[in-house]
Amino acid sequence: MSTVPIPSKAGSLSTLSLAKDSLVGGISNPSEVFCSVPGRLSLLSSTSKYKVTVGEVQRRLSPPECLNASLLGGVLRRAKSKNGGRCLRERLEKIGLNLPAGRRKAANVTLLTSLVEGEAVHLARDFGYVCETEFPAKAAAEYLCRQHADPGELHSRKSMLLAAKQICKEFADLMAQDRSPLGNSRPALILEPGVQSCLTHFSLITHGFGGPAICAALTAFQNYLLESLKGLDKMFLSSTGSGHGETKASEKDAKHRKNNKISDDESLGGDKQRCDIWRKPKSQQGGERWELQARNQTGFELNVTNLRDKKI
Repeated sequence: MSTVPIPSKAGSLSTLSLAKDSLVGGISNPSEVFCSVPGRLSLLSSTSKYKVTVGEVQRRLSPPECLNASLLGGVLRRAKSKNGGRCLRERLEKIGLNLPAGRRKAANVTLLTSLVEGEAVHLARDFGYVCETEFPAKAAAEYLCRQHADPGELHSRKSMLLAAKQICKEFADLMAQDRSPLGNSRPALILEPGVQSCLTHFSLITHGFGGPAICAALTAFQNYLLESLKGLDKMFLSSTGSGHGETKASEKDAKHRKNNKISDDESLGGDKQRCDIWRKPKSQQGGERWELQARNQTGFELNVTNLRDKKI
């Protein structure tokens, strides 16, 4: 019969591995169902029951939690009784686990401590679904974009968002390579043992909830960054479009003024490229009476008389 070791404060990976190996060695079938417990987060009208395997009980007695008989009885929803602890220890002995009396827990008790692995994974799955479908990424992005709508700030804002998106992607890729054991599965490792051991510790202390929950939060944040970049692109197009419109309007006004000037000059015979302008000899001017004759390229003659105090 194997004995569950009490971990040191360091709680190293080697101690965790040895503790698990010693426990597994005394267990005939880790996949065997030890008991079924009702979910703590379910509504009374739809109470779910989760199967707790012998392997899960072994994990709850091992580091990092090292539950005692009292806490394990609470997790398994066993009614308190005078000899409840002794009955639980006797049942554990039958499956090859020894839980000494008076044992102290190794980890702080949280709300996650009360969850069995099946319910913790179920909670993580529902949390991921809600983050993906209900998190207001677009509304949050539009609100914060309005706080930074200064045209001079758009380029620096976009650079910061792109940098944040890259950092977030790197972290999300790291979490996607997490191969922490889930249930009785033992997937092949991808990350270095030093990093993977820390992620495994986090997964064990949260019973499989922690890793998927972090990934769900990262997905929500990535959606926010994506919507923010879309909002900035719209601002760029809006500012560029308005500037282009103003330029076209000014060019149109200038062209209109130029056409009006040419029309006025032609009416007065001032366009020297199209009209030949000359003064008649002084003998034909008739004193103070001036006459201007203009002949354009088509041979049309224009006479302007009674122009006083005008010089050509």
